[in-house]
Amino acid sequence: MRILRTLHTLYGFILFSVVFLLLFPLFLIPIFFPKQFHLVGVLNRWWAYILFPLTFLPYKVECRSKLDPKKQYIFCPNHFSYLDIAAMGLNPINTIFVGKNDMEKIPLFGYMYRKLHITVDRSRLKSRRDTLIASMKAVDEGKSLVIFPEGGIISRHPPRLAPFKDGAFRTAIEKQIALVPVTIPFNWIILPDQVPLRLHWGVIHVIFHEPIDTKEYTLDHIEELKTRAYNVIERELKNHENR
Repeated sequence: MRILRTLHTLYGFILFSVVFLLLFPLFLIPIFFPKQFHLVGVLNRWWAYILFPLTFLPYKVECRSKLDPKKQYIFCPNHFSYLDIAAMGLNPINTIFVGKNDMEKIPLFGYMYRKLHITVDRSRLKSRRDTLIASMKAVDEGKSLVIFPEGGIISRHPPRLAPFKDGAFRTAIEKQIALVPVTIPFNWIILPDQVPLRLHWGVIHVIFHEPIDTKEYTLDHIEELKTRAYNVIERELKNHENR
């Protein structure tokens, strides 16, 4: 069984790379023509739509409330697996990511990621501050954001959430745009954060919860908003765990 999982994982990694190389020329469009930033979300969806069926991983996208493609949102998913990034490509709304700068080191992919998304070195206070400023600027430019509020794959006991950081909630409140909690309940089982990485068969399920309107919140209420989003995701994770 381990051999089969190792082969499946290797096949998935190769397929991920091949699909990226095929799409890379199209990613150059929003890189060289920034006003076409909506193509980032479109291409990420294509990538996910191709990748998951060909790696024999069925997926299910569940929207608990209709998301308006004409509006901006900040999406806050739980983060237990490297597979979560690809899973958020299934987002029906065009977005860019705010994430750790580790992926900048990957040849070619790192160039695309650095140019189209917002990266942060969480070990440096200045980088965290610059990322917050860049996130605000991206919202002003009309972009929706995906921000993993745990700050990375932090939890050592999934599906237990790690504490949420402030960035996503501060941005949502300051820019007065809706925040969408997102639950990804099974990716920690499908691709556990363990060495060596091995894929397991399972359904990639992404649940977009009802947007939280931030117009009634001020910066004095960051903890309240953070707790509200945390509770929505935690409750959903517990529901799936109990099943």
